[in-house]
Amino acid sequence: MSSSDEDEMPLARRPRKSGGRVVLPDKIDPAVDRQMEEESMEIDAAHAPGIAIDPAKASKVINGTSGKRKAAMKPTVKDESDSDNEPLSKRRRTVNGISRHQLSDESDDSDAIPLKSSRAKKPAKPKEQSESDFEADDSDIPLQKLSKEKKEIEKAASKQAKKEKATPKTKVTPKAKAANKRKPKDESPSDASDSDVPIAKQRKTASAKKGKAVKKEEDEEPTPVKGKKAKVKVEEAAPKKTAKGKGKAKDEEAPSPEGEDEDAEGYKWWLAEQGDGKQKWETLQHSGVMFPPPYEVLPTNIKMKYNGVPIVLSPEAEEVAGFMAALLEADQAKDQKFIENFFADWKEVLKKFGGAKDQNGKTIKIESYDKCDFRPMFEYFTAQKEAKKAMSNVEKKALKAEKEKVEEPYQYCQWNGRKEKVGNFRVEPPGLFRGRGEHPKRGMLKLRVQPEQITLNIGKEATVPPPPKGHKWGNIVHNQTASWLAMWTENINNNVKYVMLAVTSSLKGQSDFKKYEKARELKKHIDKIRRDYTRDLSDKQTMIRQRATAIYLIDKFALRAGNEKGDDEADTVGCCSLRYEHITLEEPNLVHFKFLGKDSIQFDQLYTVDKQVFKNLRIFKKAPKAPGDDLFDRIQTKHINEWFKDYMEGLSAKVFRTYNASWTMQKELAEMKNVGTVAQKYAAYNEANKKVAILCNHQRTKSKMHDTQMEKKMYEIKALMYQKWRLKKMILDLEPKLKKKKPEYFRPDAEIDNDEWIREHQEWLVEEEKKKIEKKFAKENEKLLENGEKEMKATELKTRLGVLNDMKKEFTKENSSGKVAAVGKSPSVEKFEEQIAKIEEKVQTRISMMKDKENTSEVSLGTSKINYIDPRLSVVFCKRFGVPLEKIFAKALRDKFKWAIESVDENWEF
Repeated sequence: MSSSDEDEMPLARRPRKSGGRVVLPDKIDPAVDRQMEEESMEIDAAHAPGIAIDPAKASKVINGTSGKRKAAMKPTVKDESDSDNEPLSKRRRTVNGISRHQLSDESDDSDAIPLKSSRAKKPAKPKEQSESDFEADDSDIPLQKLSKEKKEIEKAASKQAKKEKATPKTKVTPKAKAANKRKPKDESPSDASDSDVPIAKQRKTASAKKGKAVKKEEDEEPTPVKGKKAKVKVEEAAPKKTAKGKGKAKDEEAPSPEGEDEDAEGYKWWLAEQGDGKQKWETLQHSGVMFPPPYEVLPTNIKMKYNGVPIVLSPEAEEVAGFMAALLEADQAKDQKFIENFFADWKEVLKKFGGAKDQNGKTIKIESYDKCDFRPMFEYFTAQKEAKKAMSNVEKKALKAEKEKVEEPYQYCQWNGRKEKVGNFRVEPPGLFRGRGEHPKRGMLKLRVQPEQITLNIGKEATVPPPPKGHKWGNIVHNQTASWLAMWTENINNNVKYVMLAVTSSLKGQSDFKKYEKARELKKHIDKIRRDYTRDLSDKQTMIRQRATAIYLIDKFALRAGNEKGDDEADTVGCCSLRYEHITLEEPNLVHFKFLGKDSIQFDQLYTVDKQVFKNLRIFKKAPKAPGDDLFDRIQTKHINEWFKDYMEGLSAKVFRTYNASWTMQKELAEMKNVGTVAQKYAAYNEANKKVAILCNHQRTKSKMHDTQMEKKMYEIKALMYQKWRLKKMILDLEPKLKKKKPEYFRPDAEIDNDEWIREHQEWLVEEEKKKIEKKFAKENEKLLENGEKEMKATELKTRLGVLNDMKKEFTKENSSGKVAAVGKSPSVEKFEEQIAKIEEKVQTRISMMKDKENTSEVSLGTSKINYIDPRLSVVFCKRFGVPLEKIFAKALRDKFKWAIESVDENWEF
């Protein structure tokens, strides 16, 4: 758009600028709308079936991209604008190593580093593969297939929602009905969004306010919850039985009255009446917080050097120098920003506490980080770690017992007369701030927190725990609406830190329960939400159209909502905070997203979008907008969440992610077959979880140790094959004629049919046996010392190691003769065959586990399993398919999800 064209445009339609950023006018210019529509029709004609696609047209990139795409990369895109009920539009993505034309409609919407694509170039193999495939296989489900599967999932969700609407509902009071009634749509934008103050300026103002630390009132909840909290009724706590008999919950006895003196382990809160969330407790007693130990100065012979000269530091400065010394061989020691921030803060500490001096007391001015030598301190810390590792089991147990004794008073509190576990009762120790990703404050000094900075929340009648000697608490409050036990403000980002109950507590469990019930409730409203935002995609008001487009992206591609970040925070973005440079538009309707998502993980995906959405994004990027300008300059996350609340109380963008994740897992469970071993069933569960993780953007970079771990697992499998081969040789020692009858049976597996590998493995077996003997000898000696007895002499160990010579001779004889003598008590063919069968089962289990690990190496399964998939679905899986719950949830998670474990049976549905 030229400057002359802009001058002739009506004032209300001109793009506005604020703080150097371009802001769209209040209303979409009809002429621009028509122009985009006409161009869209031309593109459709060029891509009509049977008509050759114009390479120039197909490779055209809109609004700011470098270079044109090759004609070979042009995709054929199917219009999906009429699919109101589909949760994910067909999508495309770009990952390293895969050309664009290979990436047809996929659903991999990751906010982490994309999956490696070397396998994606090969044709996808069937899901059921031969267990003899030992190499990293290509059994990843094609991502375009996941997109189709999720559409089926959402259709099923829509049908289920209609069924639930048809079931009799509980009586709603007039007051509740009025509260839940959807507000009429306002034809004009709200004051906040249609104001002459652009969103960019609003965000800066909010960010500036946020940066100032304001002291809160004693009786005020530091983190107030916006909006009303819905009451969760008794019938919601125990899932209802549907018309088909699904969703049946276990019958439990009524819980004990609130406040009765009982431990959290016996308190089944999920069967009790849930409160409205206002008052959290009646009585509260705890022991405060546990402070880190004071700093211990280094031995006098351990000094860091400056310009080659050992220097003497005050304890305060030495402690900070030690923080950097401990990271000397870590990645932070190569990070210039980290070093810069550390050095600036350290110099302030030096200035405050007397600076640095040489051995003669002469002052040395520290001016250059490059002249600092922390190596002596690093070597001392390393030696301390090694010494701790080398401690005997007796010493380690004594140290652990002492530590537990000190921590014991802080681990539990009395909450309404019940013993509840406390979570993070330790005050964070001082250190260097690391942050996540490219955080601008990484390397800055986290100061030691003093008791005077801490506010305790405790019952009025409770005994206030004494502060450390010579100190006093910052404040004591009795806030019964707050769930925190203690709080303080850290110095890096001025964030408030809280001591809360543990994740296994009833309070945390109730929070999880309400979250998943909220996602279940979304089923009843999802169709109307999608119809309405689809209608708003063509609204004349800029704010409304931007809001609808953002909601489309959140729903279809599981983008996080995103909030504006301050200049002193990492530049991570979500949907609402996307900028001009974060998306590239490619005809006919492809959108390439590239930005830093949560935890500063690169999000680099190419998606197919609805034509109207594509047109809107073109308008939002239209000149004079340029890099640095907000894509959605009229909305913030709050505008989206306010719109959601008109449909369902408590609905936010995050609920969509929980809903989609749980429905995907529900669908996968319905299609699973109860066949195979436990390991194979567990692999099937992980495969389903993997689909959820991909659809919810939960990916990760492959571990640096992954290849090493896979090699180790492969070696373990080959070791089992070697055992099996030796047993078969022993069978032939008893019955030589069997070799002619079953020649294939007595051949070694291809993986170990190598004389050189066999000899190397035999050497490894001898070495492993040596380690076992030495370890057992040391353990027996420790036990003797514990009992006050005299330990065994070294000659005893030498005698025991004599068996190694026998092993070597036996292997040498076997290799030369090709025969293995049958050993054991009363050896027989039947006994050896039984052993072979057991080993074969172990081999198949290891293969299954290895494939499972390979297939999930670049997907974060933990995030989706713990935070997005309703844990009751995992419990249903275990109960339905006979898989031990320990395979899915570790001890801590079993405690955390005790409410889910005890509240459903194998027929429950999300």
